[in-house]
Amino acid sequence: MPYLELKSVSKGYGSNGSRTEVLRDVNLSIEQGEFVAIVGYSGAGKTTLMSILAGLIRPDTGSVTLEGREMSGPGPDRGLVFQNYSLLPWLTVAENVRLAVDQVFPEKTEAGRAAHATEFIEMVNLAPARDKRPHELSGGMRQRVSVARTLAMNPKVLLLDEPLSALDALTRANLQDEIARIRAQQKQTVVLITNDPDEAILLADRVVPLTAGPNATLGESFIVDLPHPRDRKALNHSPRFRELRRDISEYLLRSRQDRHATVTRKLILPDIDPEDLSVPRNMLGRTRPLRSSEAREATVEVSS
Repeated sequence: MPYLELKSVSKGYGSNGSRTEVLRDVNLSIEQGEFVAIVGYSGAGKTTLMSILAGLIRPDTGSVTLEGREMSGPGPDRGLVFQNYSLLPWLTVAENVRLAVDQVFPEKTEAGRAAHATEFIEMVNLAPARDKRPHELSGGMRQRVSVARTLAMNPKVLLLDEPLSALDALTRANLQDEIARIRAQQKQTVVLITNDPDEAILLADRVVPLTAGPNATLGESFIVDLPHPRDRKALNHSPRFRELRRDISEYLLRSRQDRHATVTRKLILPDIDPEDLSVPRNMLGRTRPLRSSEAREATVEVSS
């Protein structure tokens, strides 16, 4: 039995007359401890898919199960790291992490919850910044707080919704290394949403493309059979890395081309003749171009 499974999941938005089917017939099976990256275009429905996994929205059809139990809402067994950090600006680093710890572990003592939060703040190397508020932190540091807060919940499944997309290239590379290191320590089941095939291959055990929308669905899986730990410099010289990147990119490109359709429409041009700009308006009393249907013959008498 799969550890985490989506079965025949579909989701759309809007009323019947103007309804858009975002996801259609999505099926995915994930084993315990597996790191799966879902790669797709912006607007294809990746965040909708992640929200369904997290239990934040319900699919129109299909089901999501974890350890054989159907998920009907959010819960601490699935920890979501948002793209936009989602930190409370009036709380410090330690207080933002404690907020999750206090909710998930009310049975712990005050000292126990404080120690638990500190453990994960130190895991993401933010101990020196524990008393700072979000506005005092860089984007990369804020995302580390978000990761620490989620990990402190001890979730069975870690959901990463494009957590690095808003960061500069150097910060993104550093946090990719942090995610790989933490995952190696925690041995958690991870689902990463990204639009970067290179990032997916660097981090994941398996990459699954999400086809272009609307009616997006998951395509064939690509097994990343590259040894851990992975060094990005070495990967650039790996024939297998280049092969995977080519195959995944080509699959995504084909899915977009398949969505293109040729539409033939009869265009009705406006019934209007352009105004002769060489003729001063005050001579004719005309203030706008003349429509052909408005043309009239008239006799004008001029007294000499």
